[in-house]
Amino acid sequence: MLQIGIAGGIGSGKSTVTSVLERAGVRVIDTDVIAREIVEPGQPAWQALVDAFGRAVTDEAGRIDRKFLAAITFPNPTALRRLNVITHGAIGMEVLRALDESKDSHYAVAVPLFRPEHRTVFRLSEVWATEVEPEVAVSRLIQHRGFSDEDARNRIRSQISNSDRSAIVDVVIPNNDSIEALEERIRALLRERGMSVD
Repeated sequence: MLQIGIAGGIGSGKSTVTSVLERAGVRVIDTDVIAREIVEPGQPAWQALVDAFGRAVTDEAGRIDRKFLAAITFPNPTALRRLNVITHGAIGMEVLRALDESKDSHYAVAVPLFRPEHRTVFRLSEVWATEVEPEVAVSRLIQHRGFSDEDARNRIRSQISNSDRSAIVDVVIPNNDSIEALEERIRALLRERGMSVD
């Protein structure tokens, strides 16, 4: 059975990796998706975020304005720690619920902010990390996701370095080239583990 953690900084290609895994029949539990769900009104983290940061973080419909929240927390280490404390516990509980309900023999948990304890908590047999040079990540965030240069750099600075991440994972997957090259690297890793891939 494959029980893989997928780590990697913003703009490093994690979504491409998870797409290849899903096409190969691996169920993907994506903590980025969960993070969006838990901050919806009535969900676990919504009230805690409003209590911590005020109603200014909500839009006219009462939903958390994720872009505004990011703008006020990523440049500020104290605010970012507060955000992470509020959201990480709720995300972890949802991942565990999904794992307990899953009937799939192969799964991957996409955890951008991977920490060593996730290996045990999420029952992972190995952890892969996509890795990209910071300037490449900045360029991708500006070109493909509409970030400003400052916002892109703040996001990247808020994460652990490539070298620190590579020290706590099993497989580092360089991704400074094309999507096609990354997809072939993932297919090769799956074939090495006995998976049938197209």
